[in-house]
Order: sequence, then structure tokens, then C-alpha cells
Amino acid sequence: MKHVTSAALLSLGLASVPCMATPSAAQELAGYDRFDVTASHRSMPLAASIWYPAGTYIYRAPVTKSAIWQSTDAYIGAAIAAGKHPLILLSHGSGGNMDALGWLSSQLALRGAMVLAVNHPGTTSGDSSPRRTIHLAPRAADITALLDQVLADPDFAPYIDRDRISTVGFSLGGTTVLNLAGVRFDGDLYRDFCKTHGDAMQDCAFLKRGGVDFDHLSDDIAIDAKDPRISRFVAIEPGMTYAVDDNSLKNTNQDLMFIRLGKEHGWPASDLERTGSNLLGKLDHPAYAVFAPADHLTFLAECVPGAAELLARMDDDPVCSDPAGTDRGHIHQQIIDEISGFLDLGTSPS
Repeated sequence: MKHVTSAALLSLGLASVPCMATPSAAQELAGYDRFDVTASHRSMPLAASIWYPAGTYIYRAPVTKSAIWQSTDAYIGAAIAAGKHPLILLSHGSGGNMDALGWLSSQLALRGAMVLAVNHPGTTSGDSSPRRTIHLAPRAADITALLDQVLADPDFAPYIDRDRISTVGFSLGGTTVLNLAGVRFDGDLYRDFCKTHGDAMQDCAFLKRGGVDFDHLSDDIAIDAKDPRISRFVAIEPGMTYAVDDNSLKNTNQDLMFIRLGKEHGWPASDLERTGSNLLGKLDHPAYAVFAPADHLTFLAECVPGAAELLARMDDDPVCSDPAGTDRGHIHQQIIDEISGFLDLGTSPS
């Protein structure tokens, strides 16, 4: 669970100068739109986005403009392609945001899926608090509220294949995915884990810097958030797996895939094997893929030239610095292919 500080604040939003597209550009880009989600557990509407197979082509624009990240273009507000499409619910990591994952969402949409995401308050870019991060229940409830709304929305519901609803999450978003699959977490186990390992574990160090009291964690860390409408689950570098309540695994949906980034460079907090939390060994043969050389931050969007040097001058998190020999773009393509295969999506249009 990485907290991205001032780098995230450099993100701006949709570019203001559109570029008209022509029908000949057919499958070049995915469609994209934004909307608000009303959630009873939140004091304000949630910002949500959707990527999808485009059926018309109005104009193209970069979804984000940033001094750090490469942007992803989309056909803004285009009609959805006819037919029923698999639905993927996407959960970002601590300090991330829904649009920063455009490199993944857009490609899954080009393979036939509708990809829905929200910005999780309290754990999103520019609004990432350790004290709020440890509250797991609101994040899972965000995804449930998102699904409730989109299945009742006449603009989107007719295009959704309700038998093919899945969820994908990275880091803290991976923890949210596990919650939705039925996994519960034990506050006492997490307290013991962080007290034993301290700053050696990135998630514990982040929470400690925010003054989190590990002896008095909120009860909602043990939330039962299983959503039976979701049938497949992809957890990428999930956090907090050392604190899994083993009793909850009896009622966990086992159609799970885990993705790990890095071997010798992998973050210890994300180790699911016997050398770490051994969550893999406690489940019924989940799918598992490891990509290297890489580390946890390799999952983040590709950076613009000079971004690593800019971050160094700002004394900010090294979100653009990968282990030697890492090709971030190639790792991303492998992740896209692995998820697409697990979810039985189409092949790349290219």
C-alpha cells in the first residue's frame, strides 16, 4: 500500500482540447465517461468512471494530464458498443485514483469489457490518510454501491452481462477485492504483524507515520463484505494478507487470481508464498502469476521522460524508479494478458 504524495497532486484531469475522431479509427481507443455514485455510507457522492467498447466516435482526449504519468486517450462520451459485455469493478490502491489505472482499464475495455471504478475517499490521490486507510469497510461498500447503481442505470445496465461480473484491485485495492470475495481480516493479527516487523513492512510504516494505534484498530477491519453478484476476483499485490482470518476462507469465493510483482525485488508485505503470509497455501489452488524484474511500484502508470529526476528533486516517493532491467510497459502488457485470460476476455485488437 503505497502513498503517492505530491506526484499525485500534479495530475489535472481531462484535457480541454478534444481531437475529433473518424469512424476509420474504429477499435483504436476505448470509450470513457464519468458519473457520480450515491452511497449511503458516504457524506458526499463518489466520483466514478467507466471505460467500455466504443460503438461511436465523438472525439478523443487524454483522460489525465500530468507532469509525472503518461496519459491514456479515450473516446469521451461515445456510445457503448451493442451487445452484452463482461463487467469489471476496479479498486485503486492507497494514494491512487481511478484514472491513474487508465493503462489497464482502457486495454481491458478494448478486449470487450466494461470497466467501472471509483475514487475511494480517504485513500485517493491528495486525500490519502493513514487513519482512514485502516478502515476497510467503506472501500468494499464503495464497490457494492457502484455495482448497485450501474445495474439500475438505464444508460449502462442493458449492456452488462450479469453472469460475468468480476473485480480487480491493486495493493489496498487488492485487499478490497479479497473482502468482496468473502475474506475477513483480524485486527489482532494485524497488530501483531506490524509490531513484529515495524517499518520493514511498507504498509505498517505508512500507518505508523499517521499515528494509527495498532492496539485499538476499528472493528470494521473484520468486515464481512462478500458480494455474491461478483464471480471472479483478481488481487494484484494485495495488502494485509498476514492478517487474514483463516475461518473466513471456508466461505470465500475460490475463483481467485493473484498477481505478484518482483522476486528478489518484491515487497515483503505483498509476499503470498510460504516465505510470507502463505495465503496461497490456504486457498484451493488459486491462479497465480509472478512478473519480474519488477517491484510493487512497477504496477503504476508509465512515467514521462524526466519524471524520476523531478521526483528526486522534490524528495518525493520514487514511483518512476524500477529495479534494474525492468521494462514497465512490458510488465503492464503481461498483466493485461494474464487478467484477460483469467476473465475469458477477447484478444488484443492490435
